[in-house]
Parts: sequence; C-alpha cells; structure tokens
Amino acid sequence: MNLFEAIILAIIEGLTEFLPVSSTGHMIIASSLMGIQSDNFVKLFTVAIQLGTILSVFALYFKRFFRSLDFYFKLFVAFIPAIIFGVLFSDKIDELLESPLTVAISLLVGGIILLFVDKWFKDGNIDNSDDINYPTAFKIGMFQCIAMIPGVSRSAASIIGGMTQKLSRKAAAEFSFFLAVPTMFAATAKKLFDFYKDGNTITSEEVNLLLIGNIVGFVVALIAIKSFIGYLSKHGFKIFGIYRIIVGAILIAFILSGANLQVV
Repeated sequence: MNLFEAIILAIIEGLTEFLPVSSTGHMIIASSLMGIQSDNFVKLFTVAIQLGTILSVFALYFKRFFRSLDFYFKLFVAFIPAIIFGVLFSDKIDELLESPLTVAISLLVGGIILLFVDKWFKDGNIDNSDDINYPTAFKIGMFQCIAMIPGVSRSAASIIGGMTQKLSRKAAAEFSFFLAVPTMFAATAKKLFDFYKDGNTITSEEVNLLLIGNIVGFVVALIAIKSFIGYLSKHGFKIFGIYRIIVGAILIAFILSGANLQVV
C-alpha cells in the first residue's frame, strides 16, 4: 500500500463509517479497483484508521461526553450485546468477512429496507438521545450486532434500532455515533492485539501511513457527520437505500463476471 492508496481508503472510511452504506463494501470495491494486495498491515490499517473517525465524534459532541456518568452507563449497556456476540461468533464473523458475495447481498437487501424505513418508523417522539432508558439502549445494542454480518452497516443497524424504539431520526443517528466509540475502539484494540500476537511488526513507513490515514479519516468524518445529520433530519433514508442497491448490484455483477475482489 502506498501513500495515495492509504489516503483514498481513509477518505472512504471517513465518509462511509457513519453513513448507512457499509464501509466494508466500499473498502472492498476501492481496494479491488486500486489493486491493493491484502496483507496483515492492510487489514490492520483498515481497522486502525477508525481511531480518527472516533475522535471526530468526540470533537463534534465534546460536551455530551462530560455531562454525566449516566451517559457512559447507557453506552456500556448498549455495547454489551456486541461483546457477547463478538466472543461467541468471532470465527463465523471472520468467515463471513472473507465472502464478497455476503457483502454484496447485505448491501442490496439493506438498501431495499432503507427505502421503506421512513414509512415504517415515522412516529418517533424522542428527539434527544439523552432521554433513552437502559432497556432501550440495550435493544439498540442488539440491533447493532446485526452489522456483524459484513455489508449490513453498523450505522444503519443501530439507527434503525433506535427508530424502532421511538427515537427520531436525529436522536437515533446521534446515539449511533456515540455507540460507535466503544464499539470501534474495541475492534481496533483487538486488531492491534492480534497483529502483534501473531509476531507482526510495523515499519516507520507504515506508522506514517497510519498517522496520515487517521488524520484524513478524522477530517472527512467531521464533514460527513455534520452533513449526514442535517440531510437525514430533512430527507430521510431513501437516497441511501437507492445508493446501496446500486453498489450492491455492481458488486454482484463483478462477482458473477469472475472478478477477483480483495477482502481487506
């Protein structure tokens, strides 16, 4: 992986991590088009640059993270399902991650669902994510676990989970952003632990790629989050559903044509 490729992947991560479009699917398409050969560092890079996107949530919602301990307790409760399912099904999740077809189908099916979400859950009356209770936080965490299927999108699953619990689109999206912090931090920490446990090392050049990737991801995610909240509040999910269907169809076409898609 060279510097240009690292920057492109970081831009894609920053743009797609908090949108309901699946960052995994976009990473597969981008890495395949650029001919990036998947190796241990590339796999580490695609996860570790999530730290930059995590920091963008802190930057935008700084005051919310220092308002009360109750905020952290709710995040922990919502995070519990991911811990349980991650431990129980880690091998199966890794197996699914090696399947581009799973990603493509998930993108397509998820896109169809997003076409109707606004009609199904249009009566959300909780407009502040601080107003959710612990059972609601846990249920949203359960929905987030659906995103362990590659291509589903963590953001889409948790936002829809919030809307099923009467949260407005804005409140559901914000809680999804907050929940991303412990989830993505845990995923990054595990990937780093596994990387070094397997005896891998990082060169100075690779360190630079990680630093640049995180900086780019941070800046792009800031813009993406602010733009997404404004758009979602006014227009809903339909455009994202259409987009997912198109991307999923493109992926399936590539797979059926015999193209070798790299899973990063």
